[in-house]
Amino acid sequence: MNTGQMHPGLHPVDDGLVRRLIAGQFPQWAGRAVERVASGGTVNAMYRLGDAMVVRLPLVRGGAQDVAMEREWLPRLAPRLPVAVPEVLGGGEPAEGYPWPWSVYRWLAGENPEAGALSEPLLLAEDLAGFVATMRSITLPGPPAAHRGGPLATLDASTRAAIEELRGIPQEGIDCDAAAAVWEDALRAPAWDGPPVWLHADLMPGNLLVDGGRLTSVIDFGCMGVGDPACDLFPAWNLLPAQARQVFREALDVDDASWARGRGRTLSQALIALPYYRRTNPAMAHNARHVIRAVLGEG
Repeated sequence: MNTGQMHPGLHPVDDGLVRRLIAGQFPQWAGRAVERVASGGTVNAMYRLGDAMVVRLPLVRGGAQDVAMEREWLPRLAPRLPVAVPEVLGGGEPAEGYPWPWSVYRWLAGENPEAGALSEPLLLAEDLAGFVATMRSITLPGPPAAHRGGPLATLDASTRAAIEELRGIPQEGIDCDAAAAVWEDALRAPAWDGPPVWLHADLMPGNLLVDGGRLTSVIDFGCMGVGDPACDLFPAWNLLPAQARQVFREALDVDDASWARGRGRTLSQALIALPYYRRTNPAMAHNARHVIRAVLGEG
């Protein structure tokens, strides 16, 4: 049954809760304006705090693990990356009936890029490739394993189940046979046999900020870790038009096997997201439809 909620177990948050949490744990910031930030994200709520900060609160238990991950690793990654990433200004703890850790970050200006409406797609493709390449080159001791960075076959059952679910939603107009063929092609591709590399692992348009068409910030590192580099090829299909997609691929020197795995991973995520979010999160459903069209139209 569809309850209208994106995920089970969502914890309610509102402006009043944020004000109470700030007043109780960061009194130096109490009294600053609090305003919900519109977002297509599904795991966290964000509230602008004054002009220069943002409060990020997990909505589900899994998001609390992301908070700890960002607190530990972002300070180490930030100086090594070519664009701005979230800077933790304060680590909040459970209180006021709110059950999980939460954080205050420096506000990062910019806007989310929109597929089909990019002002500088080729330059943005180069910027994204530069970020991905830099992430891959980082060496830090004791990195976490990215949960999306393992073998593609671990996604097989859920991907095929999503394809069958979409067969039962003909109004979406998905060519499910073509989707299954792309997925099977990805499964046949040779697995990554090199060392695991650092990944953001969630390069969705909602996690990118641009200004003047150029990449200025990457946010939401809750999925980061090391794994198959194909996991960070998502923008090729979830954002970039065909010519820019090729620029992105060439800048990263992606071989055929990695491209097939990346395309399969991106398609898998979209196939699973569409039936899950089609009635609860228009932004996620819209991007899923875009990805499916981009992948199946690539030939």
